Amino acid sequence: MPMTFQDARHLLSRTGFGGTPADIRELTGLDREVAVDQLLAGVGRTARTTPPSHLLNALPPAEGMTGKGLSVEQKQALKQERREDVFELKGWWYQELLATPSPLTERLTLFWHNHFTSSFHKVKWPALLYHQNVLLRHHARGSFRDLLFQIAKDPAMVLYLDTQSNHRDHPNENFARELFELFTLGEGHYTETDIKEAARAFTGWHVALRHGGGFAFNRRQHDAGVKHVLGKTGAFGGDDILAIALDQPACARYITAKLWREFVSDEPDAREVERLAVQFRNGGYQIAPLLRGLLTLPQFWAPETRGLLVKSPVELLVGTVRLLNLPIKDTAMLAKYGKRLGQDLFDPPNVKGWPGGTRWITSATLLNRWQLLQRGLRGADMGGPMHTHAGTGEMHGAAWVTEEAAETVQAVLVPVPPVNPVPTGEDRWQMVHHLVMDPTFQLK
Repeated sequence: MPMTFQDARHLLSRTGFGGTPADIRELTGLDREVAVDQLLAGVGRTARTTPPSHLLNALPPAEGMTGKGLSVEQKQALKQERREDVFELKGWWYQELLATPSPLTERLTLFWHNHFTSSFHKVKWPALLYHQNVLLRHHARGSFRDLLFQIAKDPAMVLYLDTQSNHRDHPNENFARELFELFTLGEGHYTETDIKEAARAFTGWHVALRHGGGFAFNRRQHDAGVKHVLGKTGAFGGDDILAIALDQPACARYITAKLWREFVSDEPDAREVERLAVQFRNGGYQIAPLLRGLLTLPQFWAPETRGLLVKSPVELLVGTVRLLNLPIKDTAMLAKYGKRLGQDLFDPPNVKGWPGGTRWITSATLLNRWQLLQRGLRGADMGGPMHTHAGTGEMHGAAWVTEEAAETVQAVLVPVPPVNPVPTGEDRWQMVHHLVMDPTFQLK
């Protein structure tokens, strides 16, 4: 079915950070399936923005990774350096979020960042988190199977979920528990015995802190005995457990439902989830076909599901800057704003990540959102107001705002009719101000 202007706006809002009138018109008139295929084909595997060089360098020598042999002053200096480095890392990702020609690439990377969580607070090494981010983007629309196998051995993940301390004589269950509960199956599809037995299979997995910080396997610390996991019996290693989890129908169902909540609605349709999950599992856990299935569902396009999902802080900040062409002096400032709104990239609140959905909005966070949007409209911390050059009165910001009709400006900025009256006079920027401050601007 050919898309209307509103259809194209909806697609770009749900799969990216919104679209300018030109972006929307580029898709208007295309069949829905063609437009979805076009967006999926544009998903990249690498970032376009060059990261800070220290993230590309080799990890510190052994004494830096372990802290052994360092004085108190050296340890404090190292901690401060890492704090500065992770702040640069956050600013770099915001640069990529603003500059990417494929917003869906970054939306998927954000999704997997929140699914396979790791945090600087626990991992402590920004370079490891950067390389995990690279991994997530590389597999964002590819094979979930491949992504799972690689993330399980990702050094940041190994440190975050304590696989580092999972030894034959003292198994640590953290990774096994989150593997089943959060990464693959969901609650109710495993037992405590499954967790204990699976943990034994991951013994010996660790990060070689004294030898470059890569993944390594210590056979002497591995429990080579027979394990009983999810109805299977054998002398399993870690890779075997990952394969067993993927073989469970609950795994495909769990991932499908989670992607549904990200892109379609807060309440997945159980029958459609089951249908898509079967295809996902039978198709080798390929993510792109599953996304195509979700984005071409009647439920995705239904008028009643539009404007029902809440923008995350990152979506709100990045979408506003991209749409209105706000001048940004330093993207690290956006990282500060995101933290203030409850989404601190590379530092999720816990292993479950950010709960998202309507939980993004409380009386406190909504007030913070409005305050930060007002700062953006005034140009505070951004190098000047978005609609005038300092001291000249010359227009500054997205040219489309003054070139388009009032109804187009409203259609671009909000998914449903605004709650509050909006002026439609000659001053388009006054109209933009009212729309951006309207509650409906928080929705997608």
